[in-house]
Amino acid sequence: MTSADDVLDSLVRTTFEVAGVLTRIGGEHDLSLTQLRVLGILRDRRARMTDLAVYLGLDKSTMSGLVDRAQRRGLLTRGKNPDDGRVVDVYITPAGLELAHRVDDEVRRALAPRTGRLTPEQLDQLVKLLGVVLIRP
Repeated sequence: MTSADDVLDSLVRTTFEVAGVLTRIGGEHDLSLTQLRVLGILRDRRARMTDLAVYLGLDKSTMSGLVDRAQRRGLLTRGKNPDDGRVVDVYITPAGLELAHRVDDEVRRALAPRTGRLTPEQLDQLVKLLGVVLIRP
């Protein structure tokens, strides 16, 4: 029977492996892990600055600086929220979206040797189990 320690060890080792791949690929594109996360979040949505900061666990000034740097690179931009003009939204630019897709492809290729060992049934099971693990309390 698998112990709680075995589960924790497997989760931590997997996290380190995936984070290592993301950090390496992000570094090749001069992006931090946090910047990669922001691009990933904004691929298909606009988000309020405050919501992004809370989700990423950053204070407002850190989030603002991160967006400023990405905006200077042409990856993100800011705009007024269409429902509330007092609120600032952040959204991805076409250049940012192109980079996000390129990074996604590179991450898929980098992780393929590991995920490629799994059968379609195992992949389905992994996705379902990780979905349960990732539900926030």
